[in-house]
Amino acid sequence: MRILVVEDERRMAEVLRQALVEEDYLVTVAMDGREGLSLAQTGGFDVIILDVMLPGLSGFEIARQLRSRRDQTPILMLTARDSTKDLVEGLDIGADDYLTKPFSFEVLLARVRAVSRRGPIPQPVCLEVAGLTMNPATREVHRGSRSIELTRTQYAILELLMRSAGRVVTRDTLIERVWGGDTDIASNTLDAFIRLLRTRIEEPGQARLIQTVRGVGYSLKPEAG
Repeated sequence: MRILVVEDERRMAEVLRQALVEEDYLVTVAMDGREGLSLAQTGGFDVIILDVMLPGLSGFEIARQLRSRRDQTPILMLTARDSTKDLVEGLDIGADDYLTKPFSFEVLLARVRAVSRRGPIPQPVCLEVAGLTMNPATREVHRGSRSIELTRTQYAILELLMRSAGRVVTRDTLIERVWGGDTDIASNTLDAFIRLLRTRIEEPGQARLIQTVRGVGYSLKPEAG
């Protein structure tokens, strides 16, 4: 199970990460609100553990934006504020549960298990960007009428780009989500996979779909002009 932890206190973020990894969860950590929202929007997480007090965007605002886009990934909110008003606001926005600091990790893990069992709203049956289609249920990919065969890794990269269509997916995010944050994965390995993926989905004469954002990452959208 993949968990996104959005927590700006470094010590708390590391303690949460270690505790969850010891339970065999795959954990990604974001240290501010904007990074947390960007990662959450890429999809693929089973649970989001979201601190309320964050720089950039508050946890309330992150939850509000996710729910406004019909992203129903289970959210467990963490906060040092224990007023009834804050609790009601968090739950009204769409959080699935609310845990007040300080807390025991036994309780945290129990809450994570509970919200994960509720599950998200199912993802759309088919993803489509400028004539490129992907059916996650069957793992079939087409561009127009042409069927495209992809390896497991190529498919994982393309699915992440398609779920984030029009937005930039950073290199670090791609490596983290596709290879599980393996520190042995070199940056040029990702570039090599992107080149191969382009040869699969972009035939001569067709508009280029995978755009390079130099020094940042990649975006899937039709080529301008």
